[in-house]
Amino acid sequence: MTSFTPQFVPAARLKAWLHDGAEIAVFDVREHGQYGEAHLFYGVTLPYSRLELDIVRLAPRRDARVVVYDTDATVAVQAAQRLAELGYTGVYVLEGGTDAWRQAGYTLFAGVNVPSKTFGELVEMAYHTPRVTARELAAMRARGDNVVILDGRPVNEYLKMTIPSSICCPNGELGYRIRELVPDATTPIVVNCAGRTRSIIGAQTLINLGIPNPVMALENGTQGWYLEDLPLEHGSTRRYPDTVAPSSAAQMREASRALAERFAVPEVDAATFAQWAADPTRTLFLCDVRTPEEFAAGTLPGAQHTPGGQLIQATDQYVGVRHARVVLFDNDGVRAPVVASWLRQLGHDAYVLRDGLSSGASLPVRSPGVSATLPEIDAAALDAALADGSVAVVDLRPSMNFRREHVPGAHWAIRPRVSAPAVSSVLNAARHVVLVADERGVAELFVADWRRAHMEDTRTFSLLAGGIKAWMAAGYPVVGSADVPPDAECIDYLFFVHDRHDGNKAAARQYLAWETGLLAQLDDEERGAFRVGESVASK
Repeated sequence: MTSFTPQFVPAARLKAWLHDGAEIAVFDVREHGQYGEAHLFYGVTLPYSRLELDIVRLAPRRDARVVVYDTDATVAVQAAQRLAELGYTGVYVLEGGTDAWRQAGYTLFAGVNVPSKTFGELVEMAYHTPRVTARELAAMRARGDNVVILDGRPVNEYLKMTIPSSICCPNGELGYRIRELVPDATTPIVVNCAGRTRSIIGAQTLINLGIPNPVMALENGTQGWYLEDLPLEHGSTRRYPDTVAPSSAAQMREASRALAERFAVPEVDAATFAQWAADPTRTLFLCDVRTPEEFAAGTLPGAQHTPGGQLIQATDQYVGVRHARVVLFDNDGVRAPVVASWLRQLGHDAYVLRDGLSSGASLPVRSPGVSATLPEIDAAALDAALADGSVAVVDLRPSMNFRREHVPGAHWAIRPRVSAPAVSSVLNAARHVVLVADERGVAELFVADWRRAHMEDTRTFSLLAGGIKAWMAAGYPVVGSADVPPDAECIDYLFFVHDRHDGNKAAARQYLAWETGLLAQLDDEERGAFRVGESVASK
């Protein structure tokens, strides 16, 4: 094995890099729960357990400036080596990790999607977005007022819980479909989400588009509703219509065009896009902002699916390189300009692709750097092996999924702790190990790290074909474990974000206090990177 010497960058230099205007990707390679407890403002979550699976999507240019970090620069060094093996040439490790960042006097942030959440608070402050409290909305409904409640979250979140009588219309679809949902110009419209950001952005989107209806954001969303002891609906299926009348589309296209002019949203044609795609000095993202169904039916080569509302709400899940070019497209001329107007205010170099889906633009399709090497074992063969005691089962799925159900006798593990004593004892005790994973790549990466640490090891690994779903579909039993793994080992799970939806009012209050408190944590440079309400010139 070739030796690897990481390049370290001290905290003060990284802080300067973050604001020098050049492209930079800063990845927190701890697991998601660890990341959510304390991370850099611009730190993008890229768990080491998924590093090679997601890096090419988040940072496609392999000579981009990339900084990885963890708490104390241990896992980060391993991550830097893996990236170097993939051909990334400008990788640095934050010297001393988040410990050193804090010691240098810089702020660490809790939570997820922090720049986008902060942006929502700035938008409300700058635009004075109208809002309605849960009690006020409940009174409107009790009186029988003619009000339309639109839930701006994706369908899968809406199904979990929503305000009674609300209609699911993800924020990225609001501008395109609003006249199908609210045909008249006088009915009040309330936009809600689970908390604050998408309520604010959704309501302000309609206002910015010039909708004449009274438009309000539901203050604190479903959490605010629940904290007032008002009932939520679960499993609701009301949603936006699939088709938009030509007259409605034309009306909203004109509104979107005016919005794009107001915020100086630039267009890029296919020829210029091709030149950008060939530019080795800049990173380029191609983003399809339409619905999942539309994306699945056909998109442009090399595009990633970035539902418009989520691209604003969680930009760092799709765009891992600051100051990269981000080109958005649709097939209607409404959705992409609206989303781009927000991304530019967020500080991104965002453009709209002229002619959208019919432009003929493309990017190279890049595959993750993970090879398929593990043989598969089916459920029946695993059941037989368990019966004669010839196999150990290691489950690599998220910790909360393991707690809910797993193969009897299975052990939970995660890649960054492949050499932990508890995991090593299980692996060392068995000649044959069967891995259970939701994605093959996660299992491949786990085994690759074990092999690196145990070069002479000859035990066999295989993968359960079809995962836990195939095991259950075949009629084999599963068991749950409420406290295994224990909370302290669930490094992939951020409790305070998730517990707010599980009937925990204290967690809901903590989350809302966190969200409204973000602005006070910003320094001048972080706050100055936003361009809320400004017409931003192209870079």
